[in-house]
Amino acid sequence: MLAPLTSNLSKKGGIIMSLFLLSRNAAAFVPAARSIVRTSNARIAAPIAANYIFQSSKLFMSTAADTAEIEALIEAKGNEIRQLKADGVDKASLAPHVQELLALKAKLAPEEKAPAQKKAPQKPTKEKQPPKKNEADMSDSELRQARLAKVAAMREAGVEPYAYSYKPTHSSMELQDLYDGKLEGGEEDETADVAVAGRIMAKRVFGKLAFFTLQDESGTIQLHLEKNRLGDSFKNLKAWVDAGDILGIRGTVRRTDKGELSVYAKEWEMLTKSAAPLPDKWHGLTDISKRYRSRHLDLIVNPSVRDTFRKRAIITSTLRRELDALGFLEIETPVLHSQPGGAEAKPFETYHNSMDMNLTLRIATELHLKRLVIGGFEKVYELGRIFRNEGISTRHNPEFTSIELYQAYADYDDMMDLTEKLVVSMCDAVSDTRELPYGDDIVSVERPWRRVTMTDIVKEYIPDFDFESLDPNSPEDLEKAKAAATAAGVPKVDTLTSVGYVLNQCFEELCESNLIQPTFVIDYPVDVSPLAKPHRSKPGYTERFELFATGRELANSFSELTDSVDQRERFDAQAAKKEAGDEEACDVDEEFLSALEQGMPPTGGLGIGIDRLVMLLTNSPSIRDVIAFPLLKADL
Repeated sequence: MLAPLTSNLSKKGGIIMSLFLLSRNAAAFVPAARSIVRTSNARIAAPIAANYIFQSSKLFMSTAADTAEIEALIEAKGNEIRQLKADGVDKASLAPHVQELLALKAKLAPEEKAPAQKKAPQKPTKEKQPPKKNEADMSDSELRQARLAKVAAMREAGVEPYAYSYKPTHSSMELQDLYDGKLEGGEEDETADVAVAGRIMAKRVFGKLAFFTLQDESGTIQLHLEKNRLGDSFKNLKAWVDAGDILGIRGTVRRTDKGELSVYAKEWEMLTKSAAPLPDKWHGLTDISKRYRSRHLDLIVNPSVRDTFRKRAIITSTLRRELDALGFLEIETPVLHSQPGGAEAKPFETYHNSMDMNLTLRIATELHLKRLVIGGFEKVYELGRIFRNEGISTRHNPEFTSIELYQAYADYDDMMDLTEKLVVSMCDAVSDTRELPYGDDIVSVERPWRRVTMTDIVKEYIPDFDFESLDPNSPEDLEKAKAAATAAGVPKVDTLTSVGYVLNQCFEELCESNLIQPTFVIDYPVDVSPLAKPHRSKPGYTERFELFATGRELANSFSELTDSVDQRERFDAQAAKKEAGDEEACDVDEEFLSALEQGMPPTGGLGIGIDRLVMLLTNSPSIRDVIAFPLLKADL
C-alpha cells in the first residue's frame, strides 16, 4: 500500500499529507515516514518528516490514553444509569445522569466510537416480552402461577417464604390503644421498637414509598414503608409481596400527616407467601353459600363474622365459669349410643366393625347425666355436640351444641331462676346493654321474665275455649278440642290422639312465633313430656317449661321424673309409637331404668340450645351464621 504513495511524493504538501494519513496507523507510521525521507528530496522531506514523526507520535499516544479513559467513564456512567432505573428512580431524577453520559460520548470523535463499541461487553439480546397482565385480568390459575413464581424467586435469592416463627411485641389493637391521643400528624416516636405480624389486606405503592394495611386477630394497622429506610430490601418488598401474604414488621411508630397511626418499618420478613388471592379480587365475599363453604375466607374479609365467633367463645366460657362457680362439675358422656334416648328425634346410625354393633350418635346427653346424679354427683353438666337426623333451616342444623345440667334437690322453678341468671351473665359478657337488637325488634333480657302456662297462652288466641277445663282422658273432650283447634285455623289435628297433643299443636301454630320477648311457657301436657315429673296439682300436665324468645325455643327444663315405674310406662308408650312408624319416638332404655330403680333424688334438669342463644346475643338471623362450619350439600 505504501509503494505507490511514496513514489508519487515530490512536494512539501504531499509529504505532509502522506505523513498525516499514515499517522492514523501507529504501527505503519514510523517505517513509512523513513521510506518517504529516503525516496524524496532530502532537503525538503527530512526535516519535515523528522519533526512530524516526533509531534505526531506524541499526539497519538496522548489521544489513545484519553480515549480509553473516556470509554471507561462512559461504561461506568451507563452502569450507574441502569442501576438507578432498576431502583425505580423517576425520569426527572435520571435526566442529569443521561446528559452527563451524552456529553462523554460527544468527546469521542465519530471514527473513534466504533472501536470503543467493539470493545464494550455485549449483553445478550433479550426477546421482546409481552406486556404484563393486570391482576384484575388474570385467571385464578395465572394468579397462582405468578405467586408461586415469586416463591421460587425468593428461594433462589436465599429467602425462605414460609417462616418457622415470629415474635410480635404488640397486636394492632394494643398499638392503637397505646397511642390513642398521642403523636401529632407527621410525628414519630423514635424510641419505640415494635414488631407486628399479620395478613396484608391492601397495598399502595408510590415509587420509593408504600403503605400496606396489616390485619391481625385484633384489628388492622397501617405499615409505612420507605426505600430510604429499608434500603435494598424495599425493592424485594415491592417485587415479592402481594395482598394476602403474612408479614412480620419491626420499626418505630409514626402518625402520618393525615393522622393515620402507622408502624414505620425498619425491617420486614415474609412469614407466609399466599399462593391464592384474597376474595376482594371479586369485590368481596358476599355470596351466602360461598361464605359458609369457605369460612376461612369469610373470616379474613368480614370482621363482623370474626366478631360473632369471638363472642360465641366468650359466651360458652362465661357459661362454664358461672356453673363452675355454682359448684357444678362438667363430666363428659358418650357420643356413641347403643340406642337413642333423652329426646324425641331421629338419630344418625352407624356401625362399629370390631364390636359388630349397630350404634347411633347421641340425640341428647340427658340419660347418662341422670345416671351420674344417681351415682352421687349432685350438680353435673355437659356442654357438647348433639346429632339429630332432621331437616335444615335457619334455626335447625343436624349437628348443634347444647348444654344439659342437672341439680339434685331442685325443681323447675329453681331452673327458671338459674336460666335467667345464666343468660343475663352471658349477655353482659358480650354486650354493654340488656336491650338487644334482633332484626326489627328489641329484645330485653332484663329479669324477671314472663311466666305463662301453655293453656293460658293458647287461650289468648282461642279466647272462647279453655283447654284446662277438659278431661285429658275423655274422648268427648278430645273431639271438642279438635273442633276448637280447627275453627282457629290449626292444621293437621284430625289424626291427633289426645287432648295434650291438640293443645301442643295449637301452641306451636298460634303462639310460638309471636313470643319475641323472653317467655317461660310452663306446664306442658304429659303426652309430649315423657321424661318430666307429673304436675303436683294439675292432672295430665307436667312440671316442665320451655323458654322462648325471637319466636323460637331456646331452653327446655323439667322437674325430672324419678318414679321408675312411671318412667317405664312412658317408655312403653314411646316404644309403641315407634313400632307404629314414628321415627322420632324413643325406645325402652333398660340400662337407664335399672339405674333409676336404685333411686334418684328430686332433680331439676335444664337444657339450653347454645347456637340459638348465640343467634340472639349476636343478632344473627341464621343458625349457620353462628356455626363455624355448618353442614352443607355437596358443591356440584
